[in-house]
Amino acid sequence: MRAVICRELTGIDGLALVDDWPEPQAGPGQVVIDVTASALNFPDLLMTQGLYQEKPPLPFVVGTELSGTVTAVGEGVKHLKVGDAVVSACGRTMAERVAAAAMLVIPAPRNLPLESAAGICITYFTTMHALKQRAALQPGETLLVLGAAGGVGTTAVELGRQMGATVIAAASSAEKLELAKSLGAEHLINYSTEDLKERVKEITRGKGVDVVYDPVGGALAEAALRSMAWKGRYLVIGFAAGDIPRIPLNLPLLKGCSVVGVFWGSFVGREPQEQMQNVAELWALFESGKLKPVVGETHRMEGFAAAFDSLRSRRALGKVVVLV
Repeated sequence: MRAVICRELTGIDGLALVDDWPEPQAGPGQVVIDVTASALNFPDLLMTQGLYQEKPPLPFVVGTELSGTVTAVGEGVKHLKVGDAVVSACGRTMAERVAAAAMLVIPAPRNLPLESAAGICITYFTTMHALKQRAALQPGETLLVLGAAGGVGTTAVELGRQMGATVIAAASSAEKLELAKSLGAEHLINYSTEDLKERVKEITRGKGVDVVYDPVGGALAEAALRSMAWKGRYLVIGFAAGDIPRIPLNLPLLKGCSVVGVFWGSFVGREPQEQMQNVAELWALFESGKLKPVVGETHRMEGFAAAFDSLRSRRALGKVVVLV
């Protein structure tokens, strides 16, 4: 079968589309999924360079999440059946068929096309955990979202609004900010042309923001931390800018704020009941039409290099999806 694989840890140049990858089988506790689409996330790019904490042995199928249809069910699987439309963040997903642990596979929201549903797991699950469990975001609070037009950034704008926060979207271009505005952001900051700290001060009338959602890192981190309100929560999501910032620890002291790590992958294993509740709440929002995933680009498998380059160049708006 066809699959996009990583042969060497040299980034996009180390990837290849092959047509002879072994067919998967459904072992005990597994299902086989006929993949409709595979969505990319920033860690997928890091993994091709050997820079992510997960380092699968070479060669490996790239991609972290998918949507598709169950075609085989292994022994002991009770909650899924052949023909079910599903989503999963099971890893090794950019292939025509994937064998996945059934516990990682979830029936897809009923009203979402599978092409759109391919990218909902990691981004929405991460953001829900961040805003609900880690930040305890409250109605009426202010939420500053950095990288507000990216895969996770768009979900933070959406969910922040659903939770009753005033959302301040920060991004690097007018096009990206227009997308954030369409998702419910009330205030916009173009950090390519405006001073982030001064604009936050102006918007909040000197109070600062209650919660910062930061998947970018780099040079913006310190300015965002200096923009915190008293008892604010700074959410460390990731480092799309490439550089892991060095934070002056006197700032949390002076601001009386918290720097809070968000590691959804560990949360799932440690607190599965809370994760299941998050999923139930998210699915209700999808099925009521209150959340609408943003898919900025779609590519065929043959165009995998362009899909990965969209992440590398940080030009993507919302999710990048590869149609399988």
